[in-house]
Amino acid sequence: TLEEKAGQLTILADTIRPCNPDINPEVNHRQANEMVEQIRLSRVGSIFNGVGVKEGREAQRIALEETRLGIPLIYGSDVIHGMWTVFPIPLAEASSWEPLLAQRTARATALETTSSGIHWTFAPMVDVARDQRWGRVAEGSGEDVFLGQQFAVARVKGFQGEELTAEDSLLATPKHFAAYGGVSAGMEYNFVELSDAALRDIHLPAFKATLEAGALTLMSAFNDIAGVPATGNRWLMTDILRKEWGFKGFVVSDYTADEELIHHGFAADGRDAARLAFTAGVDMSMQSGLYVEHLPDLVSKGQVGMEEVDEGVRRILRVKKAIGLFENPYKCLDLEREKSLKKLTLEHDDLARDAARRSMVLLKNDGDVLPLKKSGQTIALIGPFAADQENLQGCWTVYGDKARAVPLDVGLKQAMQRPEQDLEVVQGCKIESATESGIEEAVMAARRADVVLLALGEAEDFSGESQSRTQIVVPAAQQRLAEAVAATGKA
Repeated sequence: TLEEKAGQLTILADTIRPCNPDINPEVNHRQANEMVEQIRLSRVGSIFNGVGVKEGREAQRIALEETRLGIPLIYGSDVIHGMWTVFPIPLAEASSWEPLLAQRTARATALETTSSGIHWTFAPMVDVARDQRWGRVAEGSGEDVFLGQQFAVARVKGFQGEELTAEDSLLATPKHFAAYGGVSAGMEYNFVELSDAALRDIHLPAFKATLEAGALTLMSAFNDIAGVPATGNRWLMTDILRKEWGFKGFVVSDYTADEELIHHGFAADGRDAARLAFTAGVDMSMQSGLYVEHLPDLVSKGQVGMEEVDEGVRRILRVKKAIGLFENPYKCLDLEREKSLKKLTLEHDDLARDAARRSMVLLKNDGDVLPLKKSGQTIALIGPFAADQENLQGCWTVYGDKARAVPLDVGLKQAMQRPEQDLEVVQGCKIESATESGIEEAVMAARRADVVLLALGEAEDFSGESQSRTQIVVPAAQQRLAEAVAATGKA
């Protein structure tokens, strides 16, 4: 029926399984029992950002056995740079200049994610970004078009593996289509003004490369391009993506991006937003519920063609078919695989360490200060991140276990032969504010030590979505600490 078709074109937040409520603003929220009823009524065909096999199997059983058509659900999630094992943020990984490293960490991520009841990740982000004030720079591979293409393709291959129907294949979603990285002044969700040449030469190549590498889904962007929001841009979503490039998969909106056509001043209301987004070529509406609410009436009044609805549904069903859900609807919902997760994550520790090592950038090593000595050298570890465990994962980690992160002081103690004698740890200041006597204590510790390690920088929430910065600087409290310690003359 038309209502069932609208349901297949809808993805809603998974409130049936444990989820992270802080990822997105609360919009169109439903309790677990309400979500179960939506599934029974075939008003939703995909759910996202829940985790766990047991509840996932039950929700899938309802979709298969308690609906008229028995079409399986697809489970999506924001898994950006690691599931339970957290790898370096994508920008850091790009600093390794090793696309194969990104492919290896994406493959490890896929193993953990598909063992946790998830089929589909909303990654990789392939936006080219050249204004470092934009917070989502952290999620991409930087400013270079060629390097960005190589890492984008590597991550798609790593997530999806050799065979899409395999139990450990994680469907990839290159995002955000398109030119989100070109937001003016680096301001999140801002407008984009660029030429057709800049769009095609800078912002589109990575998307085309990922589609050629086998990606079957794309996510639309929040921004506009020359006044037309990407999520309502038929030239972008249909003329370029489908007619020029021959894309056969489906496009999912970013979180309520269809509804935000109203805030752009592009749509009059929710009904108009649903019409504009769908006819532009956005097949699946995320979280707003606008498609399931308005498409049946839009079709009945002739404002959206039934053939357009049918084609949108076919695209989604083709992807569900391609990943093997019709033959194996309980794919990624294996209780035994879930039980093996602890062992699997421990096996990935070495890869996480290797990825971090390869992603680090050493600016210079004056006087051969490095490597540090394991004994015979006193070290003052100073700064708000000296013993911090809350900011080691980086932005956009939904599931990672912070208890597994090793703070700097703990890592140094494990590496040193006599840490109780040779290591002194001083906070000096907080991330954005001074502490009483903090600088004085830091200076004294620096004078007593042979070598000073300053642990300075940004909190993880300084970057990410909706976290643009007006200046890329060390917070003032940390700057004062650094200047005072540097004045001691210690390396």
